[in-house]
Amino acid sequence: MSKKNVHDTWKKLQRVVNKDCRYSMQSYQFIFEALDYTASQLGKKYNSSIEEERHVTGQELSEGIKQFAMERFGYMTRTVLEQWGITKSGDFGEIVFNLVDSGLMGKTDTDSLDDFKGLYDFYIEFDEKFKFEGDFDFSFSWNLFKNNG
Repeated sequence: MSKKNVHDTWKKLQRVVNKDCRYSMQSYQFIFEALDYTASQLGKKYNSSIEEERHVTGQELSEGIKQFAMERFGYMTRTVLEQWGITKSGDFGEIVFNLVDSGLMGKTDTDSLDDFKGLYDFYIEFDEKFKFEGDFDFSFSWNLFKNNG
């Protein structure tokens, strides 16, 4: 991408954030990265002229966002997303469609904001289902709280 294209994209993105200040600049950058992650995971081909080979649905993207966020932020996922103004899966759709409206992303005739709504509960997915990986033994630290007297 040329410097002019990068500058033009950045200006468009700034206009999107100024128009809809519910979401931070970081949220938009994250959605671009999550789309790339999701498309890669699904084996999508960006340069294909066949829509099915390159298109990612709202449900696929939402699931990919969830996986990408957990890999990137771990137990802090919900907190990070909330800091960016994202509190539910429907917010992903709002961000995507803001990007579509600005010409920074595309959509098909069948894509809709509803594709993103109510897909999962952030508290359940990012907090309750979170599993720490590895061999952690915190039992020794509990002795610090015992009264030794």
